[in-house]
Amino acid sequence: MVSIKPLGNKVLVQRSKAKTSKGGILLPDSAQEKPKEGKIIAVGEGKRDEDGKLNPLSVKVGDLILFSSYAGTEVKSDEKDEELLILSEDDIFGILN
Repeated sequence: MVSIKPLGNKVLVQRSKAKTSKGGILLPDSAQEKPKEGKIIAVGEGKRDEDGKLNPLSVKVGDLILFSSYAGTEVKSDEKDEELLILSEDDIFGILN
């Protein structure tokens, strides 16, 4: 169970694990680029327009997504002590199949 519930048009994402290099070169974590892919683990209810109508999100829990490099805010999960990312639906480029 996730202890963070995103609001509005925000989603909670578990970032994919960094992939190892094919050439066998080992880089320290600080030198590796963080993956821009992740799995949605919680979504907000959607964004309200000027008339107060609720527009639901285009993504759902379980979707694998591609997002902007510097998007969102990193937060720590209480349960697994892992870093999660809260980002806006506008920062999502697409859903991966």
